[in-house]
Formats: sequence, structure tokens, C-alpha cells
Amino acid sequence: MALPTIVLVHGAWADGSSWDAVASDLQGQGFTVLTPPNLLRRVTVDAPYIASFLQQRTTGPVVLVGHSYGGFVITNAATGGGDVRALVYVDAFVPDEGEFVFQILGGSGSALDVPDPTTVLDVVGYPDAPEGDAEAFLKPSTVDESFAQDLPERDRALIAASQRPITISANTTPSGPPAWKTLPSWAVVGTEDRVIPPATQRSMAERAGATISEVAGSHVSMVSHPDVTVEAILAAAASIAD
Repeated sequence: MALPTIVLVHGAWADGSSWDAVASDLQGQGFTVLTPPNLLRRVTVDAPYIASFLQQRTTGPVVLVGHSYGGFVITNAATGGGDVRALVYVDAFVPDEGEFVFQILGGSGSALDVPDPTTVLDVVGYPDAPEGDAEAFLKPSTVDESFAQDLPERDRALIAASQRPITISANTTPSGPPAWKTLPSWAVVGTEDRVIPPATQRSMAERAGATISEVAGSHVSMVSHPDVTVEAILAAAASIAD
């Protein structure tokens, strides 16, 4: 049986390059790997975009992987296009219908769940924004202390410089019916994650019936410990061949 295509969906404050180490490893093992852009507008825009990408850019079985907010997106995109057979969540949101990001993080101990968000984020307007919406960038200090604290200083500086912002409305738009109710899923939980605390990740992953692995990594464990993410993806791929 042909190997499935691996589609890697990045999260907020990132782009496809956040998957470079994982993608390179999988390509070396013969997989076709695609890292589409996640628009980071809101799930009602982002999920249809990824579903359209899957429909037009993949053939055959797909393992769909999401990091952070990318998990929110794949939960809503997986049944909308392409032949998605398995889901992999990496330091990610695994929402149920009606849940939204700020709700999930509320009371979790997340470094982003603070009384004044402007202490950890730079919030700026953007052209043609819906009334009341804005984009959020991580402050460099937030990257250093809470987002990528296990990466070298040079890498943290690059993340701060090249980050793609996410809209506030992306964090307040509810999720639709979750694909994990009909598809098998795997989850990598970063035990040093300060953005989505590990207890919150585990709770969502257990609810989804995911096969869970853990890694002593930050919110970007697929960068600092790519082997653990690769192992989870290989397990998902093997399940398709079984």
C-alpha cells in the first residue's frame, strides 16, 4: 500500500518552517509532506481553506497534523476535503463543538491567560478588520519565557522576528463538529508547555480518545524534540496501512 501523504498545519505565531525538522525526517523516509499556510483569521475561514487545500493538493490517504491553533483548524477541516484517515495533535487544541480558544485557556494557568493581555501580546489593527478585531503578536519576552523557552536564543529571536500574527476573533470563534469523533487521533503533549498547559492538553486528548505520548518540551516541542512528533505521525500512518 502506498504511503499516506502527511499534511502539517502550523499554529499561531508560526509558518510552515516550524515543521522543517519533522518534514525533513519524514521526507527522508519516503513520505510526501505538505505544509500549507494556515491563514490565522478564524476557524470559519481557516478550516475551509485547509479543506480546500486537501481536496485539491492531495490524492490518496492523508495523515493530518496540527500544532497549537492548527489543532483547532484540523479538527474542523478533516472531514471537509481529501481522504483524511488520521489526526495528530502536537501541543495542540483538540476542541469539542462550541468551544473556543479563550474559553479553553481560561483558568488553565496558561501564560496567555492574564488580566491584561497586552503584557504578553502586542495587539495591533489590520486593514479591513471586522469591527473590534485586531491582530496579536507575541512580545519577544513571551517567546523567550513561555513559547519557545527550550530553544537557543538565536532561534527564539528568529521566531519573534518572523512570527505571523493571529486575530483576536480566531480565539473567540467557536469550533464546529469535531472530526476526532469519527477519526482516530494521536496527541503529543509537551510537559513544559506554558501556552497550552499539559493538563489541558491531556484532558482534551483523552476526551478525543487519542493515543497520547509526552515529551519534556515547550509549546514548540516539534522544533526542540522533532523525533517525538515523528514517532506519533509514523504510528498514525501505520494504522492506515493496517
